[in-house]
Amino acid sequence: MDPDLQAWADLLRTPDPEIDLALGALTIARLEYPDLIAEHHLKRLDELAERSGARGISDPLRALHRLREFLFDEEGFRGNADDYHEPANSCLNEVLERKVGIPITLSVLMIEVARRVGLRVQGIGLPGHFVVSAAVGGESVLLDPFAGGTVLTQETAADLVSRALGRRVALTAEHFAAVTKRQMLTRMLVNLRGVYVHREEWTKSLAVIDHLLVAEGEGSLYVRDRGTLLVKLGHLIRGAAEWERYVRAHPQAPDVDAIKRELRRVRQRLATLN
Repeated sequence: MDPDLQAWADLLRTPDPEIDLALGALTIARLEYPDLIAEHHLKRLDELAERSGARGISDPLRALHRLREFLFDEEGFRGNADDYHEPANSCLNEVLERKVGIPITLSVLMIEVARRVGLRVQGIGLPGHFVVSAAVGGESVLLDPFAGGTVLTQETAADLVSRALGRRVALTAEHFAAVTKRQMLTRMLVNLRGVYVHREEWTKSLAVIDHLLVAEGEGSLYVRDRGTLLVKLGHLIRGAAEWERYVRAHPQAPDVDAIKRELRRVRQRLATLN
């Protein structure tokens, strides 16, 4: 296995509560920045926590608001609404450097700095938007790191989701449940895949899919996507083999007939090369 994929697999074998979320995010960032040295950026998180002054505040609510003020007002971390789909926004090292990102990377930033000052902050995967929830004295405080750490109510969160999706969504208690660290990292990969596909960067898209297959298993639907990317890259035999695996594993999938048609076309192309 490729060393980066092996490191990724080793990280995911860790029990979820013990996963180093920042290290996982930086491992993903190596897809865009292969020379990245994770320790440098982990140290930066340590420094932010130390300089925030939140660690010495005994009242958790006051500590949370101090951290929010430090990260978003003083340090200036913010959502990159101007160039939302730039790959750097999905990479924690660049978020730390440029102080802009997308909702999930800014959420990782807040979660990890909060952890270092003794606060419990978790990711909340709302439809179309990612936020965080801080546990404070038996209560949960919902915050939007993309919007400067704005405090949300369930009603304002519903408005936010409606704007993101362009339609009204009725949020339930399940929508506000904390996601696991594995789920956060998988969502980061899915976001990055979307960026690369949009930019038609097929080699990088394939690397993301390989990471998703480690996370989700070789029986997942991402086998189909790996086949599609291999075909786009001209690796027809390997791509066809992946599609065949997908058809065998998911015979009732709604797109299986379309994949079979593509398989026939690829086999016809291969026949002309013999």
